[in-house]
Formats: sequence, C-alpha cells, structure tokens
Amino acid sequence: MAACSSKPPIDEASYIQTIAAARAAKDADFKNTGESPVPENRRAEFLPLAYFPIDPAYSVPAILKPSNDRTTIQMPTSVGAEREMRRVGTLEFSLKGQRLKLSAFVEVGAPNVDRLFVPFTDLTSGTETYPAGRYLDLDRNATGIYVIDFNRAYHPYCYYNPTFDCPYPPAENRLNIPIRSGERMKK
Repeated sequence: MAACSSKPPIDEASYIQTIAAARAAKDADFKNTGESPVPENRRAEFLPLAYFPIDPAYSVPAILKPSNDRTTIQMPTSVGAEREMRRVGTLEFSLKGQRLKLSAFVEVGAPNVDRLFVPFTDLTSGTETYPAGRYLDLDRNATGIYVIDFNRAYHPYCYYNPTFDCPYPPAENRLNIPIRSGERMKK
C-alpha cells in the first residue's frame, strides 16, 4: 500500500491557498445567493462557516475497490424518508498511520452518476461536528485512485435548515477516529 501513504501535497502553501479560497467562496455563496441552504434569518448564526484549521495531512490517496454487489441499500434521511443508494465500492486509505475505509455510493436514478457520494461520521460527530455526519463528494475516474480530502468535508444542508432531506451515513462509514478537518460546528 505504498501508493496510499499519508504524505501531504507537494506544494503545501498552494494547497492551503486553494482550500482557503474554496471556503471563502462557499461563505460568499451561502451569504449572497437566493439558493443558499442557510435561511436568511439564520445567516448571522452560521456565517461565516466554522472550519477546522487546514491540514494537508488530511488529504490522502485512496484506492477504490469496486463492488460486485449490485444490490441497493435504503439510506434513512433527516426527514424520515429513505434514499435508494448503490454501493460503488470501498475507498481504502491510510490516515495518520491508520488503515481506514469508507464506502462510496451513487444514488439510484440520479441524473449524474459521475460523482461518488461518501457520507461519514467520526469521533467528532455530535461534539465538534454535526451529529448526523458529514459528506465528501469525489469525481469519478477510470483509474480507481482518488484523493480523500477531509479538508473539504462538509455538513449536509439539513444542518443549516431542517427542511432539507439529507441521507444519514450508514454504519459501515463510521470512522473510529476523530477527523478534525473540514467543516465543524460553531463554538
């Protein structure tokens, strides 16, 4: 598993600038657009969004082990509904010396299956981050090699507004370590 070492990106300063710019752009979008998931009367409460410090060590390579199982799972959501998801495979990676894995999904019937949906919880869930978990989205590729960047982990929109329908991460995506990276709750 040498290809999955925890080495930070080569140009750390550029990486940090890129993540900081993405965070600033998201804050601006959530503050200034009509499609913001944050209701206007709650923007002062949530914006700017709270984040853990940017840490390149939380951006790691992962190998997608494709799933041969074509069955679907019903993922419960925040509004009491269920979303039908298909497990695409398991992302295997090392983070801070620990071997970990997360399942990646696509929604059955979704118009765009070019993105992998990776919902997860960790030991910060419910104390430092939203109790229902956080999400990562990855662009699909033919190589099977991905970058899991927890600095890009985000809260589902139901964190800001309970009218949004957000899938809960399945038990297989509960990490037994703290992921102090990405979005966090305001203190």
